[in-house]
Amino acid sequence: MNHNPQSILKTTFGYNNFRPLQEDIIDRTLEGKDSFVLMPTGGGKSMCFQIPALIFEGITIVVSPLISLMKDQVQALRGNGIKADFFNSSISLEEENEVIDRAMKGEIQLLYLSPEKLISVSSTWLKKLNIKLVAIDEAHCVSMWGHDFRPEYTQLKVFRNSLPEVPFMALTATADKSARKDIEEQLGLRNSKLFISSFDRENLSIEVKGMVPKKKKLSEISRFVEQKRGESGIVYCLSRKNTEEVAAYLNEEGYSVEFYHAGMNPEERERVQTEFINDDTKIIVATIAFGMGIDKSNVRWVIHYNLPKNLEGYYQEIGRAGRDGLPSETLLYYNMRDFVLYSQFAEDGANSAMQKEKLSRMLQFAEAKSCRRKILLSYFGEHLAENCGNCDVCENPPKDFDGTILAQKSLSGIARMGEKEGITILINVLRGSNNAEVHEKKYFQLKTYGVGKDVSFFDWRDYIVQLANQGLIEIMYAEGSALKITRMGWKVLKGEKKVKLTYPVTAEEKEKRKKKPKVVRMVDDGEVNQDLFSELKKLRYSISREENVPAYIIFSDKSLKQMAVDLPVTENQFLAISGVGMNKMEQFGEEFMEVIKKFKDVAKPVKIPTTLETFNCYKEGLSPQEIAEKRNLQITTIYSHLSQLYSEGKEVELEKFVEPKTVDKVRVAFNETGREIALKPIYEKLNEEVSYGEIRLSIALILKNE
Repeated sequence: MNHNPQSILKTTFGYNNFRPLQEDIIDRTLEGKDSFVLMPTGGGKSMCFQIPALIFEGITIVVSPLISLMKDQVQALRGNGIKADFFNSSISLEEENEVIDRAMKGEIQLLYLSPEKLISVSSTWLKKLNIKLVAIDEAHCVSMWGHDFRPEYTQLKVFRNSLPEVPFMALTATADKSARKDIEEQLGLRNSKLFISSFDRENLSIEVKGMVPKKKKLSEISRFVEQKRGESGIVYCLSRKNTEEVAAYLNEEGYSVEFYHAGMNPEERERVQTEFINDDTKIIVATIAFGMGIDKSNVRWVIHYNLPKNLEGYYQEIGRAGRDGLPSETLLYYNMRDFVLYSQFAEDGANSAMQKEKLSRMLQFAEAKSCRRKILLSYFGEHLAENCGNCDVCENPPKDFDGTILAQKSLSGIARMGEKEGITILINVLRGSNNAEVHEKKYFQLKTYGVGKDVSFFDWRDYIVQLANQGLIEIMYAEGSALKITRMGWKVLKGEKKVKLTYPVTAEEKEKRKKKPKVVRMVDDGEVNQDLFSELKKLRYSISREENVPAYIIFSDKSLKQMAVDLPVTENQFLAISGVGMNKMEQFGEEFMEVIKKFKDVAKPVKIPTTLETFNCYKEGLSPQEIAEKRNLQITTIYSHLSQLYSEGKEVELEKFVEPKTVDKVRVAFNETGREIALKPIYEKLNEEVSYGEIRLSIALILKNE
């Protein structure tokens, strides 16, 4: 047995490098210690327990509430030559006995069980196994504070206590601070270490549209889908009726679409889900019951037809797009009717007050006027230093102003009330309200009482929501939705940091705003040959039918695109493709390389874009002057290329080529000439003392770092 995690990563799974935190989690697990892993959907959670499972001399138990996920992961593991199986309600008694027999003989490395099945067999054959690791997936299901509470998960603590020497790993993609502590306690984790990976999915663009009439919404969705024809996508709806209506509309428009909801019989749901996973159906219109645990890597877009119930659910649902890391789009529609309906549902549910608060937070996100990715990351305790540039607000920013004084008034009020009150009472104190609760708690004696009487209640609410969205305050749902000041918030309160706020936008202003054309970020550095990519997809589909597995289990879109860039025709070249391990190389390498060889023989070489040629020279360590000489181009042209590459997010250190004082001079001239990206007026404004190349570099730095 290979005991080197790095070697297993490459030879078994086909990846050269671990994602952030994966190696640390694996090392801790191999030391026999508990871990709590908080990673976004598609962030690589499974690898954290799968690699230790291949190193341990025994069996790893994986607890998951999602039958579809078990099947997906077991198929993927088997595709990589790993002995894996599942034990849940979807298999017959005969199949159950076969799994038990193989497990008892030590022929299974990873065994997936539903919590119900695990509880029912934990005191029988399961306790006879040589269990070396237990991984509890979707761990938020154990917490009442989580958005998907499942009572059977609470019984897992007994199982944990029966295996005191075995490391346990809890994994989830969605858990706020209130839920995290509860999860550790409910599962009985011992001295566990919390690992929080970045929740920033840069490849997902985010767009939100409010108050769009039904007919217009349907026609907009149809146009959107037309632009994505042939790509996989999901439309999430609030009700079963909505799913059927939207699916019928898209069917009439000629799209490959099915609906999915809990009112269908299990066989029909299984058929719809399988056809989507296998790429036979391109679009699913579904309630949120669909998609839990589906590991399909090539979903290119997700639309929310209605407002989601909370940010955890929304984040998890949009996270089903672009799991292969390629650019993908998300679009959310909302209106106040959705909000009212969900509020009514929350009245009758468990933790009613908390669910309503989370719904309010979801609405605040939808109505936000600051970078949406910043808001999402802030909600999960992560703070983005700069705006993302890949959401609708960043693409069409609202008017802002220096809101430091307003922010300090709010933060001072929160601090003086001991960080134990919510938004409404804070606003009442700031506005000097004669509210009974304000007087009862003697808040009228605070210095902040009445300091914001000139601002309306609704504008104050808007500003405070902006502070939460920017990560200056947190809303603690487990503490009656009390407002807490973050580290960044304290800096603002102490005058160490300024804050930009945006003016509340009226309905009329919203209507006037025009949507700018969407900029889709490219992930690949090379140029994908689309003809070859199409041929490789056809081959993948054909093999997947023969093997009776989803197409992405053979190879992901990302792997195929890399093949269409690098054109591997030898075993070593093919193994260098991300996602190609030894088992897949032996199974499928020959057929794929045969297609690539034929294509290579007849295809004309693809011309590399001129900026990419410059970037390749830069990566080789050449200076701008050396690049200009090598490429026989003007130095100003090279500076222009480097500026463009920097603006596109490539790793180019422009700061090395222009002095800070020069950038400052250009900034002044840039502002004085109306901030138009025209080099000549700035060149003349600076008395022709700064070169065109330096001006170009300076403007790129100024715009990117604002």
